[in-house]
Amino acid sequence: MIKLKIKSGDTVRVMAGDHKGSEGKVLRVLREKNKAIVEGVNMVSKHTKPSAKNPQGGIVKKEAPIHISNIALVDLKSKDTTKTGVRKEGDKNVRFSKKSNQVL
Repeated sequence: MIKLKIKSGDTVRVMAGDHKGSEGKVLRVLREKNKAIVEGVNMVSKHTKPSAKNPQGGIVKKEAPIHISNIALVDLKSKDTTKTGVRKEGDKNVRFSKKSNQVL
């Protein structure tokens, strides 16, 4: 398992694949599979049977996981992709953008 530098709530940009160039917020990170679910990216159609929860049934659109290697963190200041680092501020470790040196 690789060390993941992307957390839930981060804004990321897709760097490879069918959805290259699209941006979104990370909804969930699946650590055991090295994948993340990004809001509005990699949408798939799922056919559902009628049930008590969904009496109509039909086709539901939902986000599918995308591999961590295909996404990059977006710097809030420059709106460009960046790498992250960790530094101590006081007695806490904080993540920061290596491009703008701003705390994430």
